[in-house]
Amino acid sequence: MERRDFLHCTAAAAALASVSPGVRAQTAAINAPGWNRAAFDSKSLADAAKAMGATSAPVESKDLVLRAPEIAENGNVVRVGAQSNIAGTTQIAFVVEKNPSALAANFDIILGTDANVETNIKMGQSSNVYALAKAGDNYYYSVKEVKVTLGGCGG
Repeated sequence: MERRDFLHCTAAAAALASVSPGVRAQTAAINAPGWNRAAFDSKSLADAAKAMGATSAPVESKDLVLRAPEIAENGNVVRVGAQSNIAGTTQIAFVVEKNPSALAANFDIILGTDANVETNIKMGQSSNVYALAKAGDNYYYSVKEVKVTLGGCGG
């Protein structure tokens, strides 16, 4: 992101500060540069991958390592991470199978950098969590079941 774009986004965010809190976050996300609404509205791994540009089904890969807890005591804050050892990785995303919006996070990876990301996500219930990586024109995934003991995403 160039400095000019950053300043423009910062000014827009300041203008949104006067809007009611419920509308502010949604409006900012929808108007953010690069926002892929179709991907974030997806309901499954296949839908998310397709909305992100996949032309074929993602393939499971041992070179994509998903870090997620077996048990999440609170679904409001579940720490997940992924390391892609697949050459040419340009994106890593997290998809939660049973969330209302399956795509929980999406990261662009700059070529030549370590494809290693970590974030907190919300989970409404126990579910499979997928790390989804794009390398070239191909998509790869890794999956782990995470059991949630206290709901966070609508539950």
